[in-house]
Amino acid sequence: MTSNSTARVLSRLRPVRCLAQIRPSPAVRSAARQPVRHASRYSERTPSQELKKAQADAGFNNPYDDILKHRSEIQRRQDWARRRKFLVLGAVLSMAAPVLIINLFDIEELAKSKTEKLDASSDVTKEFQGKKVVVAPGGEKLQAVQEGGGPVLELVETGTSSVPVFPKTIKLPSGDGDAGAVTANAQTEYTLLGLGIRTVSFLSIQVYVVGLYVETAALGRLQAALVHRINETASALIPGEKDELRRKLVDAEQSNLIWESLLRDPSLKSNMAIRIVPTRDTNFAHLRDGLFRGITKRMQEADLEARKTQAPSEFGDEAFGNATKEFKALFDARGKAGKGSILLLRRDSQGAVDMFFQDMRKKDGEMGPLENLGRVQDERISRLLWLLYLGGKNVSSEGARKSVVDGCLELVERPIGTVDTRVA
Repeated sequence: MTSNSTARVLSRLRPVRCLAQIRPSPAVRSAARQPVRHASRYSERTPSQELKKAQADAGFNNPYDDILKHRSEIQRRQDWARRRKFLVLGAVLSMAAPVLIINLFDIEELAKSKTEKLDASSDVTKEFQGKKVVVAPGGEKLQAVQEGGGPVLELVETGTSSVPVFPKTIKLPSGDGDAGAVTANAQTEYTLLGLGIRTVSFLSIQVYVVGLYVETAALGRLQAALVHRINETASALIPGEKDELRRKLVDAEQSNLIWESLLRDPSLKSNMAIRIVPTRDTNFAHLRDGLFRGITKRMQEADLEARKTQAPSEFGDEAFGNATKEFKALFDARGKAGKGSILLLRRDSQGAVDMFFQDMRKKDGEMGPLENLGRVQDERISRLLWLLYLGGKNVSSEGARKSVVDGCLELVERPIGTVDTRVA
C-alpha cells in the first residue's frame, strides 16, 4: 500500500521549468553519437582525443581544467623560446657578416668586373718585380724583360689575378750541398716543379699561392729516382708506366711513402724550396699557425701508425720538441706579411730548413731585399713541411700536388740526363 501511494506521488511531479537546462552543442552531440573506436596502434586518435577536438572546435573550454592550462602555458613558452632563438641567430649573423666580408674578402678584387675569368691571362699583369712582362714569340710563354737589356725571366701563370705569375726559376743564397756551394758561387738556381693555390673553408677563400722548386742541378737525380721507382732498369717511362707513377703520386698512402723515402734518401742530395706568396695582407702568426696545424696533424697520424705496429714514436723525443720551438721562433722575426710578399723555405741536402723573406714595398711597388730569418737543423721539421703539400690524403693544396705530379711526369718521359732541355 505504501509503495503504491509513493509511486502515485512521484508520477504527479513535474520538472522545474525555472532552472535552465544545460544542453551540449550540436558538435559535441554529433561527436557523442559517433561509434566508439577502440584505441590501437593503428588509430590516429583515441575517442577522448576526438571528443576534446570536437569540444575545441565548438568553442567549449573548461575553465577549471588545470592540465589543459598547464599544457597551454608550456606551449606558449616553447613558442616564445623558439622565436627568441631565431631573433638571437639573426642578430649574430647580422653582426658577423660585415666582419667576415671585411676580413676574408679582398674588396679590390670584388670591385673588379664579375666577368673576369679566374685564369690569369697574358695581359693580367704588365710588370713583374720591376721588369716588363711580354708574350714570348709563339704566344705560349710569358717573359719578364728588363729595359736596356739583361737576362730574360720566364714566368708561369698561377690561376689567380691576386698573384698572377710565378717565376720559372729563382736564385737563392747557396746552401750546404748544392751546386752553388760546390762551385763557390753566391747563388744557386732552382727550377719550378709545380704550383697551386692554398684555399680554406667551403667558400674556397684563397690564402696564398705556393710553388715547389728543385735545385736545377739536382733535377737529373730526382728524375732517375722517380723512374727507378717504377722500373729499375729503364731510362725513361712509357705511357703505361707513367700512369702507374701518377696513380702512386696522388694516392694517399703511396704518395706519402714515395716522397718520404725520397726526402730521406741521402744519395739524392736534392735541395728544394717552397715559395709562398700571400694573395691578401696577412701576418706571420697566421702563416705559422696554418703550417703548424698541418705539422701537428701529420705527427698525430705518424704516432697512430707507430702505436699500431708497437714501434716508438719518431716525434716524441726532446730534440724534436726543441726543433719545433726553434721553427716557431723564426716567425717572430717579422710581423706583417703583405699581399705579394715572398716567404721562402729552403731544404738543403741534409734536411735543414732555412727561412727567407722578401717584403713587397707598397710605396713604390718594388720588392725589398731578401732577408734570412734563421735556420732549423732538425731534418724532421722540413720533411713534415714538404709532406704537407706532396703526400697523404689531405694536402694543404691539392692543386699544387697535381701540378707537381705533372711536373714529375714531364721529367720521367725524357731519358735520364736530358732534363736540361726542359729547363732551357
